[in-house]
Amino acid sequence: MAATRLELNLMRLLSRCEALAAERRDPGEWRLEKYVAALEDMLCELKKQSGKPAPELLNEYSRKVDFLKGLLEAEKLTSSTEKALANQFLAPGRTPTTTKERTPATKTVHLQTKARCTGKMRSELLGTDPLAIDDSEELNIRKRKGLASNEKQSAVELDAVLQHHQDMQEKLAEEMLSLARSLKNNTLAAQNVIKQDNQTLSHSLRMADQNFEKLKDESDRLEQHAKKSVNWLLWIMLIVVCFIFISMILFIRIFPKLK
Repeated sequence: MAATRLELNLMRLLSRCEALAAERRDPGEWRLEKYVAALEDMLCELKKQSGKPAPELLNEYSRKVDFLKGLLEAEKLTSSTEKALANQFLAPGRTPTTTKERTPATKTVHLQTKARCTGKMRSELLGTDPLAIDDSEELNIRKRKGLASNEKQSAVELDAVLQHHQDMQEKLAEEMLSLARSLKNNTLAAQNVIKQDNQTLSHSLRMADQNFEKLKDESDRLEQHAKKSVNWLLWIMLIVVCFIFISMILFIRIFPKLK
């Protein structure tokens, strides 16, 4: 989807703010702060539009605007240590604002700001004059701008530093992803083992219930069989006794007692 006029204006103003942030500004410089405030208003209007950009692009715009706001707030701090600490928590943009940039301008500004804060802290620790150091750095910067080869070399070194940080972040992300996969595999394996144990236990319980029911049925049958056999034996013994008794009486009647 083509960019709207508001988005194009936002990109131009954002690029201008990044260029101003990269320059060494006077304490009374007010343009960057006004530009960042205008960026916030334009970003809010862009989010309200119906044909707004993709969420990833909006998040990138918000990330860069928040970086510039944090940079201005860090510059207002009085202590060099506080400035350095505040710069550590700033998150620069991930993608270039314009097609002419090889690396995001906010990353370059972030590294430059870190270097300045580190230089000021070093000068405070060593007791040197930070203004003299800043003047010498400014002079060196102007000399480097006058020499194309030195400028290319510094750009290459900056790209190498950024690439090194990016490689470290990617390596750390891969290690974390590997650990997450390993943890997931171990969790799934433990789940499968527990599931199999539960199935085995359920099967054993069902078999125990079935054996108990069969044993109960066999006990009832055996008890009934025992009762039946006792009844038949009792009747047979009673018949035999009656037969013997009757036989004795008949025998006495038929054969009288000898005199």
